[in-house]
Order: sequence, then C-alpha cells, then structure tokens
Amino acid sequence: MHKLTRADLLSLETYAQQRAEFRARAMAHKQRRTVHLGEHLTLIFEDRLSVQYQVQEMLRIERIFEAAGIQDELDAYNPLIPDGSNLKATMLIEYPDAEQRKHELVRLRHLEHAIALRVHGHAPVVAIADEDMERSNAEKTAAVHFLRFELAPAMIADWNAGAAVTLASTLPAMPLETTLTPEQRCMLAADFA
Repeated sequence: MHKLTRADLLSLETYAQQRAEFRARAMAHKQRRTVHLGEHLTLIFEDRLSVQYQVQEMLRIERIFEAAGIQDELDAYNPLIPDGSNLKATMLIEYPDAEQRKHELVRLRHLEHAIALRVHGHAPVVAIADEDMERSNAEKTAAVHFLRFELAPAMIADWNAGAAVTLASTLPAMPLETTLTPEQRCMLAADFA
C-alpha cells in the first residue's frame, strides 16, 4: 500500500464538512479489521484508510494546518500502513476497571513479544513490537502496542488460497488462540496486494 501524502488529506474545513460520513465509513472498516483474542486483548489491523482517519482526527483535534505539522503527523502514522509483505496492528490490552488493569499490566509484562500469527502449514510468525519506541518497562507492559507481522511469499500465497489463519498469545500468563473468520482473512488479504 502506498503511504499517505499531504495530497491525500482533506483540509480542516473540508474534513469538518465530511467528518460524519468519513468517520462512519472508517469505523465500519476498522470493525471488520478487528480481531479479539480472548476477552481482554484486541488487535486492530491498520491499513491506509484506518491511518488516514487517525491522521485526519489528529489534525482536527490539534488544529494543525501548517505543512510542517501535517508532515509530522504523516511521519508518525505512515509506518502503520502495511507494505505488501506484512500486516500491522494496534494491540489493546483492555480492562475496564483501572485497578485491575494496573495489576494485569504487571502480570502481562512482555505480552507484546508473545503474539504470533500462523498460516496453516507454516511456522508461526512472532510479532515485531513497538519499533518506533519501547512502550514497556521492567515492571509492566503498556496498554497499547504497535505490532508488525512479516510473512514470507509462500505464507501469503497459502493465505490467499484459503489456508486457516490463527492468532495466539504464547505468554504463559495469558495463553490464547483464535482463528480468523473467512471475512477477516479476506479483508486482511487486501494488505498483501
């Protein structure tokens, strides 16, 4: 997928006029690209539209309209767009109760390095986490991480041919596995085009 440029973005005024429709479209799109791994772990697989929505929202919230500021946002978010041989996801560790979340983020330390994607017939691919900056420390993990899954051409070919795809947490403190639905597999396969 091509990275976003300033030419792909709407001005603040135009975005304000189109925001309701654009937001509804982006949220429905993100919903189809969301995979729940157990009750407390969510992966939102990013692509060009989801990143464009995020950039547009940041520009709106921060009232950024100067070229340098817009470029800073593009530079921050463009790395989340897959480049044809990978999938990129925002991983959320979700506990509604603040005290429970605090406890769980300690217990789940290093979870971001224990998320694996497996295309049937191939070895699992462990996610590369937080390439832009470390989000965890010696005591706890963060509630949000950015993951990249690099797939070999044979894995992509089998994915496109309909092979089962699973996501798993291999962390002993949270062993989980889920199989992508055919709709999820099809939606994410577009990232390899």
